[in-house]
Amino acid sequence: MSLIRLAKPRPRYAHCVVAGICVFFLAASPFTAFGLNVEIQPSRKLGTETQSGETRQIRMAQQYGIGYLPLMIIRQNFLIEKHASALGLGNIRVTWNRYPSGKVMNDALQAGFLDVAAGGVTPLLRLWDQTRERVGVKGIAALSTMPLYLNTRNPNVTTIEDFTDKDRIALPAVKKSLQAVVLQMAATQVWGTQSYARLDGLTVSMAHPNARETMLAGNGSINSHFTSPPYEYQELLDPTIHKVLSSYDVLGGPATFTMVWSRAQFRTANPRAFQAIFAALQEAMEVIKKDSRFNAEVYVQQSNSGLSVDFLAKMLAKPEIEFTLVPRHIMKYAKFMQRTGQIKRAPDDWKEVFFPEVYAVPGS
Repeated sequence: MSLIRLAKPRPRYAHCVVAGICVFFLAASPFTAFGLNVEIQPSRKLGTETQSGETRQIRMAQQYGIGYLPLMIIRQNFLIEKHASALGLGNIRVTWNRYPSGKVMNDALQAGFLDVAAGGVTPLLRLWDQTRERVGVKGIAALSTMPLYLNTRNPNVTTIEDFTDKDRIALPAVKKSLQAVVLQMAATQVWGTQSYARLDGLTVSMAHPNARETMLAGNGSINSHFTSPPYEYQELLDPTIHKVLSSYDVLGGPATFTMVWSRAQFRTANPRAFQAIFAALQEAMEVIKKDSRFNAEVYVQQSNSGLSVDFLAKMLAKPEIEFTLVPRHIMKYAKFMQRTGQIKRAPDDWKEVFFPEVYAVPGS
């Protein structure tokens, strides 16, 4: 009789238990339900952005490389928490996640597993174009202006015209990443717009750290890497590796590399939290201006990098590298992507792609 009684719990309670277990495993799984392989931290349930109050947790994300140094400064110094407290939000929790590419991160943002994403210009432009009439994803600010180098081990390659079917070029995401689009822009300049995808077949999706190791090992099928700082400079220390081109060559000067973006819903529902994020970005930029060596130390700590602080500090002092909230050359990317059918519509002005907080930043 006792077994029978135990087998008949109250129906509503049983349903709650089962639902709770399902939610637990879905939250704890790093996006396995979506077929994605990302580092995700369990956080609040969807739908907590309500009129009852602002969120108690902000979920941030970044990718690999020193282009995300401002976010590392923010994390190291708890700047979002600091500004949130000053704005009367009390103690909020900020979680950090790292992603291998902009596409994976954008999927997480749209699914509601992220509040703020960070990556290159082109993933934002795609998401802005896709969500203009619904979610309304826009940029918060730029993070860095940096050159992207296309490096190779092939001594016969001095320009992109020298690549053959035997070469393989690693980059974060085939056809979609910032590096992939810059390569397409370079191909257009050589062979015309109709041939913008001419080199796409040579590209391979690979995270920068893995591609760097493959390049330095020199024993794999991948002999080229369209990369970013610090990986490009580290690769060039090897005398068998040389630079083919820089993104600055293709774009006609310094251009935005990394930036941060969010959903309009998050900004509307959490005005003080959004303000705290923007204030943290502003303070991080001021911190970065003060001491290259300190910045290098933060990068080593936050990324578990094996690079020396001296090497990184010297790299950060290069005039071609700048950390700024000001977006640069956004429209060049947008017009090219529209012309080649990668987005349906290009913005009429860069401000269309960004929330208004960044408009007043000097130089915007």
